[in-house]
Amino acid sequence: MSVAGTPAAGRRRSVGGRFGGMTVKLVVLYTQPEDTDAFDRHYFDIHLPLVHRIPGLRRAETGRFVGVLDGGEQTFYRVAELYFPDQATMDAGIASDQGKATAADYANIAPPGSRMFVQSLHD
Repeated sequence: MSVAGTPAAGRRRSVGGRFGGMTVKLVVLYTQPEDTDAFDRHYFDIHLPLVHRIPGLRRAETGRFVGVLDGGEQTFYRVAELYFPDQATMDAGIASDQGKATAADYANIAPPGSRMFVQSLHD
């Protein structure tokens, strides 16, 4: 029983995202580029159009970090978040020709220390 007197099963949270099922997100953290203007030109003119061609991609977001609240070094310059309905769809998208072209371009533009992570999302 929960504190409010309802069974614990009543507190279950649904698993999955807005797209149904277990949504996964590819999170890319880009470190500080030497030339931010050149990086941004390439990123918006070349890289993002490649990203948007990845099969199975449901949504893509990007943003530039503008401050650090914990007083530490501002290690990262930009973040990209790519949403897929599930792991299998993401894996297939990344393995596709479009995914391989995007990965090759990432290797060309990502400053040293940039990272990619896969995150499972829960409501």
